[in-house]
Amino acid sequence: MKIKVAPSILSADFSAMGEAIKRTEAAGADLIHCDVMDGSFVEPITFGGQMVKNIRPLTKLPLDCHLMIEHPKTQIKFFAEAGADIITVHYKACKKISDSYLEETLNLIKSYGVKCGVAINPDVDVEKVFDVFPLCDMVLIMSVYPGYGGQKFIPETLEKVKKAREFARFSGMDGLDIEIDGGVTEENAAAIKAAGANVLVAGSAFFRSPDPAKTVRILAE
Repeated sequence: MKIKVAPSILSADFSAMGEAIKRTEAAGADLIHCDVMDGSFVEPITFGGQMVKNIRPLTKLPLDCHLMIEHPKTQIKFFAEAGADIITVHYKACKKISDSYLEETLNLIKSYGVKCGVAINPDVDVEKVFDVFPLCDMVLIMSVYPGYGGQKFIPETLEKVKKAREFARFSGMDGLDIEIDGGVTEENAAAIKAAGANVLVAGSAFFRSPDPAKTVRILAE
């Protein structure tokens, strides 16, 4: 399975986002990861659909929108119409509302012709989202607690990646993207890929790299 690298613009200079997008594409990245935070589900506030809309004309790369927000269903329309290619929502945010909210939100995303995914925090058992795997194009396993860039990788999350990949294979979903987000570096990338992740989100590791193209090559090799 192809390894994909998704630099997170959370670590980019927001005052020069256009230039950051161009550098990301030039470095050979496969996706652009957009961390959307609402100040409620997580403490910080980053940006909303307008940022995605502004980025869309600047790149042909897929925009991977990770919604770390309460009530994600209310925002799907805005991100889909802004040009998101993938929209991922959090199990915890959906579960707080109702048992059916996650499935309803994933189906809503798909109704716009956009790929969908479910995200889990490090303290959530991956088995809790096995039932929605058939609806998903991507499963996002957080290897830090969401909210801030530059955190240290939590190695125990690799076991969740292994379980997710094993379940996907057992269920005939070999093509399911398993994404890992948080603390990904050139040093731990090999262990992450060996566990079964094929989409690596890199924030600080990419935007602080003296050679971003080399970093992409190392993460993807």
